[in-house]
Amino acid sequence: MAEWLIPLFTLTALEIVLGIDNIIFIAIVASKLPPEQRKRARQLGLMLALGSRLLLLFTLTFIMGLKEPLFTLGDWLPLSDEAREVTGKDLIMLLGGMFLIAKSTHEIHEKLEGQAHSDGEQQAGVARATFSVVITQIILIDIIFSLDSVITAVGMVKPEMLWVMITAMVISVGVMLMFAGSVSDFVERHPTMKMLALSFLILIGVLLVAEGTGQHIDRGYVYFAMAFAVGVELLNLNLRKKAEPVSLHGKQMPK
Repeated sequence: MAEWLIPLFTLTALEIVLGIDNIIFIAIVASKLPPEQRKRARQLGLMLALGSRLLLLFTLTFIMGLKEPLFTLGDWLPLSDEAREVTGKDLIMLLGGMFLIAKSTHEIHEKLEGQAHSDGEQQAGVARATFSVVITQIILIDIIFSLDSVITAVGMVKPEMLWVMITAMVISVGVMLMFAGSVSDFVERHPTMKMLALSFLILIGVLLVAEGTGQHIDRGYVYFAMAFAVGVELLNLNLRKKAEPVSLHGKQMPK
């Protein structure tokens, strides 16, 4: 029993951690939709993420083939022999990381510039985001996160224990579905948390670009830094909440 229970528990926990990036991206992109469409976009986005993961799992030969070099860069580049060999995985990680950096930077720019406009103009900007455009963006990033997730699963569990990988992914997506709404609402209510989340996505994008260029960075350090930043921001939110002057009727007093 232990031969499958321990890998199942470990892989499920790891898949949930890896899925946090996906939840944040989906929450931020879905927030550009009208309120009545956001929940459906989040649910559909996570179901597509599960579908892409399962599809990749059933093509293990293709996944392993992505690690084979497609071409080799010239010796004149100051790179190691491993970094010169460009694989299919490297290209996907590189393009995906660049897309994540560009998208997150655009969202930060839009948010900062949007503060200078009227509420009516901001609402018009939200209305321009159609459901199909949002889902397309979610599908693109799902492919990147799914590839990373499946390669991690294949590296941790024996190929003959495919059912363990499938079970872990189904459980992890189920957990993400349960908390996606809460995470999305929390991020939407607190602008500083949304900015922090976008910064995390840029960090993940840089990590993907680094991996795509043969530079291996221990993700433990990255996730620790993200968790530390979230902890500090939660303390700031709590302090700001306590510092708000409140009247006898429970209404905030003008400063």
